[in-house]
Formats: sequence, structure tokens, C-alpha cells
Amino acid sequence: MGKVVAIVGRPNVGKSTLFNRLTQSREAIVNEEAGTTRDRQYGKVEWCGVEFSLVDTGGWVVNSEDIFEGEINKQVQVAIEEADVIMLVVDVMTGVTDLDDEVARILRRSNKVVVLVANKADNYAEHPLAADFYSLGLGDPYPISAINGSYTGDLLDRIIEVLPSKKDEEPEEELPRIAVVGRPNAGKSSLINAFIGEERHIVTDVAGTTRDSIYTRYNKFGLNFYLVDTAGIRKRGKVSEDLEYYSVIRSIRAIENSDVCVLMLDAQRGVESQDLNIFSIIQKNRKGLIVCVNKWDLVEDKSQISIKTFINAIRERFAPFTDFPVLFISALTKQRIFKVLESVKEVYDNSRRRVPTAKLNEIMLPIIEKTPPPSWKGKYIKIKYVTQLPGGGVPSFVFFCNLPQWVKEHYKRFLENKLRENWDFSGTPIQVFVREK
Repeated sequence: MGKVVAIVGRPNVGKSTLFNRLTQSREAIVNEEAGTTRDRQYGKVEWCGVEFSLVDTGGWVVNSEDIFEGEINKQVQVAIEEADVIMLVVDVMTGVTDLDDEVARILRRSNKVVVLVANKADNYAEHPLAADFYSLGLGDPYPISAINGSYTGDLLDRIIEVLPSKKDEEPEEELPRIAVVGRPNAGKSSLINAFIGEERHIVTDVAGTTRDSIYTRYNKFGLNFYLVDTAGIRKRGKVSEDLEYYSVIRSIRAIENSDVCVLMLDAQRGVESQDLNIFSIIQKNRKGLIVCVNKWDLVEDKSQISIKTFINAIRERFAPFTDFPVLFISALTKQRIFKVLESVKEVYDNSRRRVPTAKLNEIMLPIIEKTPPPSWKGKYIKIKYVTQLPGGGVPSFVFFCNLPQWVKEHYKRFLENKLRENWDFSGTPIQVFVREK
């Protein structure tokens, strides 16, 4: 594991703004509303040839009745345990508060290296205000402005100075990315927690708990990839908060940047229009698909007839693309969750499948000869040759013929179905092109 620096502090002191500034990204959601960041958000920082991971956490709150605050505090504790260096962010404009004292007390007990960051010193005249924070007993405060970036270079110099030296670090390998997507409260975070065996993500019964897309490395049982937990996607008309709007965008981006998507459905609610919208996004981006019917433990009728009816209903709603695994699981009781991981690997392998050109022509040309494309205005279409396009993306096949403009969409679907019958492309989309020979 590489070097890890955690950003902690009370709500609304600019932790996420600092995170975005240092990682040169917009990964963490920034909003004036306190408590926006709920999960730990990871990013990479490189400074003077040294690279480290940066962790943004939710603001520390004590004695709050908000259901999220206790969960946020848990996440801060986990970040403190993971980190080599901790940045405590405070606000020079408000001075020392009781919450700052509380966080400082916890950090002094942690025996970790702490860098005190006095944020919101937007001009030099405000730097002397940082002297108040010597009372926290954490050493020299570093006055900076996360919003305009002033003096963040000095802060990074200090972080590199106190980071432990770790030799023989291996570069991160390029791994498959698996996005867990679905409507709010479908059980996405619960599924990832069940996979990795710890409460890595905040899981509550409130829809829309996860607001940032979080990447989690999974390396067990011979499987090695990144899991992506995304914010629940809602209908545009129901996105009332600005925060939720950004979460929807991030979920869509997570789908765009993934290799395989695990679409979570609620067994008690069936397939709803919003599930179809998410499926549509997955299809447009040509990503691998596994459908997981979650909360199956709460369904009374678990007969084979009920399962078959459910599967048929899903495939009918998602037609014409119907060649994908459908799994009935319970993230809460961990029922069949390992089957999800196995299916993820199978779908990813299918998306990388290469069919030799000789084998393609040997099998597909007799099928085409038996069922040729319909003639158009007395002209016969003859497909002479087929090959798979090179590259590691979506499996793409080109059929060469004399009159490609007259090959209609329904015949392309016929060709796709025959490809699927002869080779295992379950869960992955296929592109069929017709070109002039």
C-alpha cells in the first residue's frame, strides 16, 4: 500500500475544496451546505516526484441526532487508522471552536503525524489569525487558501517532509472497473460491504446516502478489480437538491468509466421506469451488464415459477438486449453474492473474447447462406466474408457484402443472435457492421 494522507476536521471548513485543489480534480462534491461529504473519497497527489493517496472525509460532529453524523464519525476514524499523515483543517475566519478541540484531542491520542491547516486565509492580512490554533497543541499551523490555492505549495512541501519513506512501491496495475449502479436504496453500498467484509461505505436505510462514486480495490479468491459504488440515480424531476444533481452526473460518469455494470433491482418493487433509464445509459455506453435482484430474502414466493416469471419480465423490459446474467441475491444475508463476483469475471472475459477469423467464416457463412438477407428491389445481397475488429473494447464484427446499404437492422440483430449462439458473449454488447467488399 502506498503513502496515505487523510483530511479531517469539523464540517464546512473547506476539506473537499482542499481535496480538489491538491488532486487537481473535481472528484469531491463541494457545497456550502455542511455535511456534504459522507463517504471517504480517494484521490492521487503528485508533488516534486513524490506520489501519495489523499482521503477526503466527512466533517466530524459529536452529540448530533442526524442519522448520518454517527456514520460520518465512523468514516473519519477509519481514515485516521489508514493514514500515514493527517491534515486537520480549521477555519481562520471562525477561530478555534469546541469541535476543533474535540478533533484535536482525538488526533493527539492517535500518535499519527498531524499537519495543522488553517484554511480560508484568502489574503496575507489574515495569516496572523492562524496563531490562535497553537492552543490545539498540534504544532505550527499552515495558513492557506484552498479556494485560490495560495500557500498550498508550502503545505505540500511539509507533507512530503513528514511522509514515511516507503521503498519498492509497485505501480498500480490497470484493473477492470466494476460499477455497482441502480436506483437509490437498492442496496448498492450493502453489496460492496458484503464483498469486502467491512463497513467501507456508509450504509443506511435512507435513499441517496452515497453521494460520491467511491473506488474500492477487491483482491480476494483469485479475483482482482476495482469496485465502484455510485450515488443512487433518480428521475430528473425528483432531483431537488443541487447535491443530488452532482451525484447523478457522477453515477453516469462511473458507468462511462467502467468495464462491467452490476445493475441492482429491488425484488419488492420489480422493474421500474428508472431502472430502464439506467439500463439505457449502460447500453448507450456499451458496457457489460449483470442484473442483480436484491432483497430476495424478503420475497415470500421463491418458487421456480416465480423466478422464471421475474426473469422473463426483466428480459422483456430490457429487450432487444436479453443476453445477460440475472442473479437473485441478498446483500444483507450475503446470499449468492460470490456468484455475482464470478459473473463479473465471466462478463469481463466475454467482453475481451477474440474469435479467429477462420472459425468465424467456417460457422457464420453457412448460416448466412441458409438464411440470406432479404433481397431489395430484385437485387440479391451476398455476404462473402466476416472478421472481428481488433482492440480491447466492445466485441465488433464486420460483414463484407456487395450491397451493404440494403442490409436492414433486423438482419443485423439476426447476425448478432447467431454470434451469441455459437460463442459466449453473455452480458456484453456486440457491434455488427456491414461494409462493402
